[in-house]
Amino acid sequence: MKSQWCRPVAMDLGVYQLRHFSISFLSSLLGTENASVRLDNSSSGASVVAIDNKIEQAMDLVKSHLMYAVREEVEVLKEQIKELIEKNSQLEQENNLLKTLASPEQLAQFQAQLQTGSPPATSQPQGTTQPPAQPASQGSGPTA
Repeated sequence: MKSQWCRPVAMDLGVYQLRHFSISFLSSLLGTENASVRLDNSSSGASVVAIDNKIEQAMDLVKSHLMYAVREEVEVLKEQIKELIEKNSQLEQENNLLKTLASPEQLAQFQAQLQTGSPPATSQPQGTTQPPAQPASQGSGPTA
């Protein structure tokens, strides 16, 4: 019986605090330093309805701002995903090209390094020096 008596008081206090927070939050969103809306201690029916309406308007305003921000962020993320997919495709093509240009010994050495987890060698073993591969788009003639 005692817990039933305490619950409405706690609910009323929570609603009061929520309304006060909502009005303060709305005031800060609208940029008004001194809010003209004050909670009336008598809590007449008309002021409660007016406050509820203002809270609802504030919630709608917050919701619309959040939805706008989320939509904007989604667009940015979609663009980033698109760029990453393009870069991934480019890197896959480059990887395939390097695999076709690499000698079987180099591929075996690379696979061994992957399995042991050691970093790739910075210099080539003697006797297997190869000139760097020229990209197919460059001409073989001299450039100015």
